[in-house]
Amino acid sequence: MRSILIMNGKGGCGKSTLCTNLASYYAYEEEAKVVIEDYDPQGSSMDWLTVRPEDYTEIKGVKAWQGTSRVPRNTDYLIMDAPAGIHGKELQKLVHRAQTIIIPVLPSPMDIRAVAKFIQNILLVGKVTKKQVRIGVVANRVKEYTLIYQQLEKFLKRLDFAFVAKLRDTQNYVRTAERGIGIHEMPPSSVYDDLEQWQAITKWLKSKRSMPEK
Repeated sequence: MRSILIMNGKGGCGKSTLCTNLASYYAYEEEAKVVIEDYDPQGSSMDWLTVRPEDYTEIKGVKAWQGTSRVPRNTDYLIMDAPAGIHGKELQKLVHRAQTIIIPVLPSPMDIRAVAKFIQNILLVGKVTKKQVRIGVVANRVKEYTLIYQQLEKFLKRLDFAFVAKLRDTQNYVRTAERGIGIHEMPPSSVYDDLEQWQAITKWLKSKRSMPEK
């Protein structure tokens, strides 16, 4: 089972959007058995599942914030949606269940400072090494030619982790969220630019660089 954790200590950075779109990619494109474990009491990923059309590929959901999680043994991909503000033992527990961590970050001075502290917290509290888990960062809701995005890009490239991709600021993610589907399940002509950006994420996740050393 492939386990991917979407997390950031700061709220509002697009964790659930990344989680649901990644889940729908694996379900739709690879016809895989996918489970979303939602640890956020807001339940955004679970809300997305409740409006997902019945004739679309099934994605199972677990309200993990309510207690012990039981994931079916035949699961191909487990996507974990972590809550904001997670720390201490809860952070360590989630990190140790993951093979790969993806951290979405917004282009703002506050978010850049917050993610720097959060990554340091993962390394210390989560006791992460490259042999245990791989970390990738995704710049989210990007307006590419703005000064603040250029500052974010410089910061991410200095990190000792993969700067995986940038996702543009577009209403396409709002439209898909309203319908309980993902970018990959939309007509390609209407989301062409988004699909192109997502290729960097899916390519990295398929590579050995996103997997812990054996």
